[in-house]
Amino acid sequence: MQTKDFHFDLPDALIAQKPSEIRGNDRLLCLDKKTGVYEDHIFSDIVSLINPETLMVFNDSRVRHARIFGVADSSGNKAEFLLISLFVSLPEIPGTVWKVMAKNAKRHKPGRTYTFSDGTKAQIITSPSGELEGTEFRLLQFNKVIDDSWLDQFGHLPLPPYINREDEPEDADRYQTIYSQIIGSVAAPTAGLHFTNTILSLLDSKKIERTSVTLHVGLGTFLPVRSERIEDHKMHEEIYSLSLETATKINNAKKEGRPILAVGTTSIRTLESSWDEKTNTVLPGNRSTNIFIYPGYQFKVTNQVFTNFHTPESTLLMLVSAFAGKENIMNAYTHAIESQYRFFSYGDAMLIR
Repeated sequence: MQTKDFHFDLPDALIAQKPSEIRGNDRLLCLDKKTGVYEDHIFSDIVSLINPETLMVFNDSRVRHARIFGVADSSGNKAEFLLISLFVSLPEIPGTVWKVMAKNAKRHKPGRTYTFSDGTKAQIITSPSGELEGTEFRLLQFNKVIDDSWLDQFGHLPLPPYINREDEPEDADRYQTIYSQIIGSVAAPTAGLHFTNTILSLLDSKKIERTSVTLHVGLGTFLPVRSERIEDHKMHEEIYSLSLETATKINNAKKEGRPILAVGTTSIRTLESSWDEKTNTVLPGNRSTNIFIYPGYQFKVTNQVFTNFHTPESTLLMLVSAFAGKENIMNAYTHAIESQYRFFSYGDAMLIR
């Protein structure tokens, strides 16, 4: 299957640059994956669109303020880094070392030093096995512990590249789901951005069961599929966690024939990655996944999906095409564009059932 098969033309004006004025005041396109029929709704309709027997699975990962700005000591030029993960420090490398993505990476060579707004210093060091050479990634060694308390004070939210502005104070709230708990993502699990306490309370009053998994969204969520054939694309790895309590709820719903609704593609990736063929159950635990879901994949756990609209030729578009059928998705997207739906992270939503 060709990557270009998942292309569509999207007017720039439909790429949401800001969230709706009030959280949850968004549009919702409901798609029947069997018939391909779609209906226009508003997000608050979701309560009436979900069967009371449904188990909803949310991703409770929280976005790290991982974008930091410093000044190169040698030139005085501004330097921008995105902290990806804490590197396991070797005995001969004291201090706190982070794997980072460097903007204009060719400028950032081993030995270069930087100063940040509070006086914190950092230096580019050589990766032990040289695996980062020739990439946009670097190892940045700080002269103090850099943790989430420091990042909350001096870091910025890493808004997606298609949002053409710097982060603003409102993003600190609106680019996090209201139920986020565990810090670790470099991008929000954006399907959940629509939900409000009022909607969650209405779901509870309808006796719709909810549970959470944790998948920390990685940088790979924004990486394009560069191969001509989608089967040749190498998927990025992400860390996920599924508790025993959540696994029990999911396995019980499966046994009882109740629908399992994944809120967001990250929840789908967690559910499908945790499925064990030997026991026909999802397994609890902490693991990593590089699962790549594209048309032809047979879903083991997920019955329904709540998601946003995705970028052309992306792995996320391929995932929802696998779930609902490529033709159904492309028809629904054509309608969404004609009807002026807002796309991507801060845009409108889809319910696929």
